[in-house]
Amino acid sequence: MDGTAKDGSPVGLYALLPETGEATLVHGAIPAGATVLELGAGAGRVTQPLAALGHPVLAVDNSSEMLAHVLTAETIRADIESLRLDRRFDAVLLASQLVNTADAELRRGLLATAAHHVRDGGTVLIQWHPPTWFDRVDSVARELGPVTIAVKDIVLDGDLLAATVHYDGAGQHWEHPFTARRMSTSDMTAELDAVGLRFGNWLTDDQTWFTATPNQRSSAPESPSVSGDSDAQAT
Repeated sequence: MDGTAKDGSPVGLYALLPETGEATLVHGAIPAGATVLELGAGAGRVTQPLAALGHPVLAVDNSSEMLAHVLTAETIRADIESLRLDRRFDAVLLASQLVNTADAELRRGLLATAAHHVRDGGTVLIQWHPPTWFDRVDSVARELGPVTIAVKDIVLDGDLLAATVHYDGAGQHWEHPFTARRMSTSDMTAELDAVGLRFGNWLTDDQTWFTATPNQRSSAPESPSVSGDSDAQAT
């Protein structure tokens, strides 16, 4: 049976969850055949549809069990915030609302990694919880493919929302507690600016996806290495 990733995400669950249009959204925002660095790829829910659309994808996750499910892309096991490759990409994908982490240092690290790896003229695509999301979270159960999802034990304390997501599917039950920080658009713009990125445009009407572009810089990456404990493999 699959285990649990470092952040508490159940691997078996993420292997069940379907793609819900993210790959098409990304594909429409970048050139055909653009190279993609996907940060926090998990079990390849978005990775593999992107590859099927003709994009060479490097999938990064810190769980080897998650990456074992990625069959149609190159993979590398690493913590996102310490990743430093000697490659740059046409597009860098930072999905799953990772930027809403309550850890400010981690958020800055995630964005710095995205900025480091996007080529000049490239695009960073970011998914987040916009400020209005925090006021409409409820415990109503919803279906996502074969999985029923319900957010329970919701506690909103200032800009922090803590809750536990309950998942049921394939005869199994999983629970995943999380804490998310509310950030304004100006807060996010400041975070982008701090790592050499600038806000681009909204990709969705509900403002859950947006783009960022790099400020002009040297064409040579700062570091020719991968920091931290990482394994690379072509799959």
